[in-house]
Amino acid sequence: MARAMVLIWAYSVLLAMVYLVDGIGVNWGTQATQNLHPSVVAQMLKDNKISKVKLFDSDNWTVKYFAGTGIEVMLGIPNSQLNRFSDNYDNAKDWVKENVTKHLYDGGVNIKYVAVGNEPFLKSYNGSHLKTTFPALKNIQKALDAAGVGDKIKATIPQNADVYDSGSQGPSAGDFRSDIRALMIDIVRFIKDNSAPFVVNIYPFLSLYDNPDFPVEFAFFDGGAKPINDKGTQYNNMFDANLDTLIWSIKKAGAPNVKIIVGEIGWPTDGNINANAKMAKRFYDGFFRKMATNKGTPLRPGPIEVYLFSLTDENQKSIAPGDFERHWGIFRYDGQPKFPTDFTGKGQDKMPVGAKNVQYLPQQWCVLNSDIKNMNLVPENVNYACSLSDCTSLTYGSTCNKLDGHGNVSYAFNMYFQMNNQDVEACNFQGLAKIVTRNASQGDCLFPIQIVSAGRRLTMVTGVSVLAGLLTLLALF
Repeated sequence: MARAMVLIWAYSVLLAMVYLVDGIGVNWGTQATQNLHPSVVAQMLKDNKISKVKLFDSDNWTVKYFAGTGIEVMLGIPNSQLNRFSDNYDNAKDWVKENVTKHLYDGGVNIKYVAVGNEPFLKSYNGSHLKTTFPALKNIQKALDAAGVGDKIKATIPQNADVYDSGSQGPSAGDFRSDIRALMIDIVRFIKDNSAPFVVNIYPFLSLYDNPDFPVEFAFFDGGAKPINDKGTQYNNMFDANLDTLIWSIKKAGAPNVKIIVGEIGWPTDGNINANAKMAKRFYDGFFRKMATNKGTPLRPGPIEVYLFSLTDENQKSIAPGDFERHWGIFRYDGQPKFPTDFTGKGQDKMPVGAKNVQYLPQQWCVLNSDIKNMNLVPENVNYACSLSDCTSLTYGSTCNKLDGHGNVSYAFNMYFQMNNQDVEACNFQGLAKIVTRNASQGDCLFPIQIVSAGRRLTMVTGVSVLAGLLTLLALF
């Protein structure tokens, strides 16, 4: 009997471990000047036992490299395309044919979901997608059904957590935002009827960023926060409270058992005083431990399917929400890990497996020429470099915030140079810059050498050439 109990326990542990691997996915965005090759990314995921990937588009060249890997894929339809599918079912059928069924051959891509839009009801969008999102969802699901794959591949809409709220009360007061409540109820019921999941993006970091009075400890999972009592239910972290607020909202919409997937969750490592590798590690370590327990939330116990945000940094993302937007990666732009963590939640403090076979540009940097005496042209050239590259690591509280004036200028010049594939014309700046072969990095501030992109973007290089010509002409006067 004792031996049987041990075997049952061992089997239960094994099942929990298998589910953890199945339950952890990652977002891979490609808003960067240089991107890793999709085959390199697929191998990274396999090496780290991450079994799911969420994409923000359906680029066929990218998707095909996940064929035969067994990695579960969520395709994305950008918000900019919602109008195309909202009033034209034929467009939806064509999209499914070109982006879904063509990949479903024997040994092909394991497509599981289609994300129709991404956070389309954000308040900051001012209702731009209110009339197109739900019709687009219905047409895409209808097209999946017509193609004979709708029973296995489901369409859904990743939502921002601002679509629901509980005011100043606890999660049990949760309900969908009043201005979109009727629409959200229709969407929830459609998702329920089609056995699709409700996908939500939850960011404890943003709660801390948006509200200076937000209790820092409540963003983490290590028990340091003062609990919130919601009619006898205790919450000691923001994630549980937020997710249960959604669950209450869905219950009130008449679909209490709809599957929920956390489509994005993570912590940035630069661009803000609270965005650094130390805090990111603390967040992820606690989160992975929580996921490993399979305890779920007070309102919905059990395993939670999640997609981490994000795999790598993206140096072209909009920084309108904050400078941290380009630094969500667990891995750097080149696929190298930023901090030790354990995706299994076992607490093994080791570096994740980095990208392999990454090709870098030559070991050279663009820096301020120290021989320059007249510095009058520096401000305008730094502004130009930063406006067309990524200087977010120079901002207050960031990793390069402690550079001196010379270092700041060199950092800006080098970022522009690297993001333009080290084009020699991208290291001129009216004669202020020079190319060096000695590593310009200082302390914790990395002056990166960019990678050879899987798909180089030529527009920025062309822009540099045009600008260089204009600056040369101006210098003659």
